[in-house]
Amino acid sequence: MKSISRRKAMVGAAATAAITSFPPLVSGQEVVKLSCGIANTISDAPCFIAEEKGYWKEQGLDVSLIAFDSGAKMNGVLGTGQLDCAAAGPSAGLYNGLAREIYIKIVADKASTPPGYGFSPILVRKALIDSGKVKILHDVKGMTWAEPAEASVSFCTSNAAWQKAGLTHKDLNEVFMGFPDHIAAYQNGSIDAGNTSEPAATRAVELGAAVRFWTNDQFYPNQQIATVLYSTQFADKKEVAVRWMVGYLKAVRLYNDALKDGHYAGPAAAEVIAILSKRTAVKNPEIYRALTPNGCDPNGKLKVESLKRDLQMFKDAGYVKGNPTVEQAVDTSSVEAALKIIGPYKKRTA
Repeated sequence: MKSISRRKAMVGAAATAAITSFPPLVSGQEVVKLSCGIANTISDAPCFIAEEKGYWKEQGLDVSLIAFDSGAKMNGVLGTGQLDCAAAGPSAGLYNGLAREIYIKIVADKASTPPGYGFSPILVRKALIDSGKVKILHDVKGMTWAEPAEASVSFCTSNAAWQKAGLTHKDLNEVFMGFPDHIAAYQNGSIDAGNTSEPAATRAVELGAAVRFWTNDQFYPNQQIATVLYSTQFADKKEVAVRWMVGYLKAVRLYNDALKDGHYAGPAAAEVIAILSKRTAVKNPEIYRALTPNGCDPNGKLKVESLKRDLQMFKDAGYVKGNPTVEQAVDTSSVEAALKIIGPYKKRTA
């Protein structure tokens, strides 16, 4: 207990020093260097946009984007403050950290599934569909199911589908691999089904390796799949944290201006597709026009009820011990402060 108290005291002292070290942005102020974890999926679009459009630079920030295989793998470095923030799904590890007084903060929406925006569907290997071996989802019982990481938010997405099909994770052989690797795994038959996010999902379907079996906006509408996370140390740097959020929300709003009817078909679509084509492994603009993008609230609002449902799923599966709560992790103060600066979102029509 003494070591925890000393650590909390050190963090508090560091936070106090940080607040006095970073006054409000003024002309000529020294640029603040920050690190942000990403998972290299299309839901990282706001981060790519913020960097490409200079929205963080406008706020006096130099943000380095660091790629991880999954959001679950970012928790350790966030918890120690080695990573300032992350665009990631809230995993079981985040909640387990609460019991050890490692308070990673869930601060804003990054990706969700409003109707029409089921960007992380359930795919089934095409050969199993063609042979008639899989007609309903219950037919995958005993087969190999892919997710990006153990006890990640993808487990909750998958579990919502399994529950409707009368299955649990114990009925499947779960394997874990990054979304881009799902494509080859469907092709060579090493996985049978899985929760596969875009753009890998569309690519696997186009190659004839898999079938889009069920979209997650249908079986789990309005799930909070990914969030913006702050380390405690970064959250305590109040003014810098707000600056980061201002740049992020400006990017999210341009992203929303690119959306229409479940596709990149809005007024800003060409601009956003060009940025994604530059910053991701998928270079063909036509693929982006064909795939289903994720939803992302232009005012940063979190879907708290979804977070609570997912936490209960983690607890029921034994991935989360004790009784941590969503309320312990959520901190919307940076969003609230940023909205006072930039105001509410007004969708662009032309």
